Amino acid sequence: MATKKPLILVTNDDGVTAPGIRHLIKLMKELGDVIVVAPDSPQSGMGHAITINDNLYCDPITLKKTEKHKEYSCSGTPADCVKIAKQEILHRKPDLCVSGINHGSNSSINVIYSGTMSAAVEAGTEGIPAIGFSLLDYSLTADFEPTSKFVKTITKNVLKNGLPAGVVLNVNIPKLPEKEIKGIKVCRQAKAHWVEKFDKRTNPQGRDYYWLTGEFVNEDQGEDTDEWALKEGYISVVPVQFDLTAHHAIKELNTWNLHD
Repeated sequence: MATKKPLILVTNDDGVTAPGIRHLIKLMKELGDVIVVAPDSPQSGMGHAITINDNLYCDPITLKKTEKHKEYSCSGTPADCVKIAKQEILHRKPDLCVSGINHGSNSSINVIYSGTMSAAVEAGTEGIPAIGFSLLDYSLTADFEPTSKFVKTITKNVLKNGLPAGVVLNVNIPKLPEKEIKGIKVCRQAKAHWVEKFDKRTNPQGRDYYWLTGEFVNEDQGEDTDEWALKEGYISVVPVQFDLTAHHAIKELNTWNLHD
């Protein structure tokens, strides 16, 4: 009897035509049946935003007539894409959701701003095992081929073993040739922050506007972090939980006088 192929939902935040998602689709088709629901335009930095004050459109598209899998272009955010895929497009819960491959890093503190990871987290809240993949190369001409073996290895393991309840994976891949990638490290998120400033300018009509700029500062010298692994030539895999409760703080807060 033929083994039933896993159903894999593919999405991203760079838009449905971005090279990163096109490469991820190609890899996932080797592992299962693929459905693509992705934004119709770039949605980087959208975090876990959802569309509530505007119409949401999700249209079938065909980028190549030779492609047999189904694809949909959505006017919303990455989180919207996962929601509408589950509620309106898929006929059963997918076995896996993969998001990416993002053009640029989503390591450390960047995870909270990431549309790529928010799509994975949204899937996780629905009980769908999920992975966000990112390559540390922001260029639209980035070479995603060196990621292939590692993306498939991680994906196969999730399909085989599942993930702990309430956990999704944040995978970041250094910009290196395949032969120079040393391997895969399971890590913690490095403690880091952005030193931000706004570049203030004035448009021809005399109105001020701003461009956000900044410098990434890694405060964490631990050798078990994602930033360390990436700097040393490893792929970082960080298990991310979407329960944001600071459990360690509950005991201390219960010592406060909160009854006055």
